[in-house]
Amino acid sequence: MVVSTEPVAVAPGTLEAFYAQQPRWSPAPSDDPAGGGVEYATIEVPRDYADPRGPRLTLALSRRRATSPRRRGILLALNGGPGGDYGLGRELPGKFAGSPVHERYDLIGFDPRGTGESTPLYAEVTVPRATFDSRPPDSAFGQLAEDMRLREEACARAGGELRPYISTRNTARDMDVVRAVLGEEKLSFVGYAYGAYLGAVYATLFPDRLDRSVLDSCVHPNWTWREQFLWQGDAVRRNVDAWAHWTGERSRHFALGGTAGQVLESVEEVVAVLEKLDGGVPLRTLFDGAVGNRAADRGQWSELAVLVGELGDAAAAGDSAKCRELLAQQGTWRPSDSEGDLRTGVLEAITLEHAWPADLEVYHRDMRDFRERFPYGYGVLRASPWVGAFRAFEPLEAPTKLVRADGLEKGLVVQADGDPMDHYAGGVAMAELLGHHLLTVEDSGEHEVYALGGNAAVDEIVHRYLAEGALPPRRSSVPGRVPRPDVPADGD
Repeated sequence: MVVSTEPVAVAPGTLEAFYAQQPRWSPAPSDDPAGGGVEYATIEVPRDYADPRGPRLTLALSRRRATSPRRRGILLALNGGPGGDYGLGRELPGKFAGSPVHERYDLIGFDPRGTGESTPLYAEVTVPRATFDSRPPDSAFGQLAEDMRLREEACARAGGELRPYISTRNTARDMDVVRAVLGEEKLSFVGYAYGAYLGAVYATLFPDRLDRSVLDSCVHPNWTWREQFLWQGDAVRRNVDAWAHWTGERSRHFALGGTAGQVLESVEEVVAVLEKLDGGVPLRTLFDGAVGNRAADRGQWSELAVLVGELGDAAAAGDSAKCRELLAQQGTWRPSDSEGDLRTGVLEAITLEHAWPADLEVYHRDMRDFRERFPYGYGVLRASPWVGAFRAFEPLEAPTKLVRADGLEKGLVVQADGDPMDHYAGGVAMAELLGHHLLTVEDSGEHEVYALGGNAAVDEIVHRYLAEGALPPRRSSVPGRVPRPDVPADGD
């Protein structure tokens, strides 16, 4: 599927040698799930751009050629993360296949350094000993921290010398090598979540080499990774409060109270009863997760209100089995992090680009606060210690200070006002900083919207921009993909 690159005809050990590579593309095999029309290749990039004579890494690429003679150039895309972890990597261009964007661009996918078929960064698997608890008592704080200390040690053991070189700045530089080896003066880019941050870093480092740019579900350009995590608690709670207000206006239908405050009191009454059951803490934790996660999806608001009532009845009757059945679909954390011997360690490496507090009391203080204010959607986990508290390496470079560099073309930011992962404030700030236009997805908890979320209104606008260069008004909006349930308010 992947083959080595051609020898280069310039002096070895220079960046020009990497830019001059001639990748050999091979068609996808007949059984490839990506389907026909996909080609694969690998290129090499420096492990350390400050030392191009040093070790090299492999970068795995995919390509779907433009379908129209009106080809504009290449379009790279990235989602998942931080770091592209758990993203689609080389498979992401398939989401644009057959669209107007595919007509104008060669769609280029890549597995960022450390992931997928590129040179991998590993971490040893460690299994947490702390109970998964949405409202952990103070007595659990020590074990939560110890789990993270052991996790960081496991990352350091498996990651070895490679770990400090897995950084956003280096991935942006890798993108520019991709641009050059494909013979393009500029690239266009679609980045989701962490990928949006990567796009902003590329725009800062290589503004004259960026053509059209879409940043979807942005991190805040001025927040550290810890601040990004902390603000997720507020983002989730905004959705919960909106759901509670909507439910309170329909008290005759759901019988959970006539105001948002009364609805949340009903939720807390269920919490209290669940905790008294056999296996109560896991059940309550799943319930807290359900309230936060489902409130983001406007289409599930009615189902969530019904769930609160049914769980209350089942818990009051002492029916633990029924409660488990009602919560059976609620997830916790990705299981692959606790399976096998090795896993991808990119998430930890990228989030350690920023400094984290070493004083555990900082985390304990925030956990007590989040336990009270943001219990839903596992908010307390955003405040608990992360591996950064025990960072085993020093970054080789400071994170990029994002700026609107001279020559940068206006792009487009897409942000849902209820995005539970990347706070709406981040999209607003990113658009302002870079001078981009902002497309707000209103009354929506969508995340990674364009081409991935099934929002036809967003897709139409972004397709038009990427394919034809037509930006929407500087500040514009479209409705969310899923409307609120058609349940009349009490006065209607």
